[in-house]
Amino acid sequence: MAIDKAAIVGVLLAGGQSRRMFGAGRGDDASGDKGLLDLGGRPMLAHVMERLAPQVGRMIVNANGDPARFAAFGLPVVADTVGGYAGPLAGVLAAMRWTAANAPDARFVVTVSTDAPFLPDDLVGRLLEAEAAEGGGIALAASGGELHPVIGLWPVGLADDLEAALGQGTRKVLAWTDRHGTLPVDFPYRRIGAACIDPFFNANTPEELAQARRLVAAEQ
Repeated sequence: MAIDKAAIVGVLLAGGQSRRMFGAGRGDDASGDKGLLDLGGRPMLAHVMERLAPQVGRMIVNANGDPARFAAFGLPVVADTVGGYAGPLAGVLAAMRWTAANAPDARFVVTVSTDAPFLPDDLVGRLLEAEAAEGGGIALAASGGELHPVIGLWPVGLADDLEAALGQGTRKVLAWTDRHGTLPVDFPYRRIGAACIDPFFNANTPEELAQARRLVAAEQ
C-alpha cells in the first residue's frame, strides 16, 4: 500500500534503563544508553535511524535525562510526560503528545527500540496494512512466534485514553493495547551472511552486542 509518510512520526525509544547491558558495570559506554554503543564504527542508534527514516515523515527520540547526549543525531528529544519510570507506554504517550503539538497532520506514531539495528524496511507499511484491514486497533510487530510490544503503530487519537490508563497504574503494554485490539503482524526472519536472524534482534546484553557487531561486519 502507498504510505503517506507525513501521517507517521517515527519514535526511537531510548527511555529504558538498560540494566542487562550496564547493570553489573558491564558495557563500554558510560552513558547507559544502548543506542550510543559502537556498532560497526557508528552508534547503534544511527543504524536504527537509517532503517526507519525512509519509512516515516519525521523522527524523534524519546529519552529522559540530559538531551545533549543525542545532539549529534539532529532529532528532537522528547522526555516522558508522566513522572517516574513508567515503562514504554510512557514513551508512547510522550510521542503522541509531541506529535499532536508539532506534527498535527500525523495520525500515528511508530515506535522502535534503539537496540534493534536490523529492522525490516517494510515495517511501517505492513503495520499500516494491518490497522487498515481491521479498521482500527494497535498493530504490533511479531516474529518467530514472539510479540514485540515496543515495536508498533499507535493512533495519536488515543493519547487521552493512554494517559488515563497510566494514571490508573497500567504499565504492561498488552494490558492497554488489548483494550483497543492488539493486532500482531508477523515478519519473517532475514539472512545476513550465513546467519538467519530475527529482524527484531536486539542487543540487550554485552554478548548480544558482540553478535550484532559480527552481523554488521557480515553485511558490509
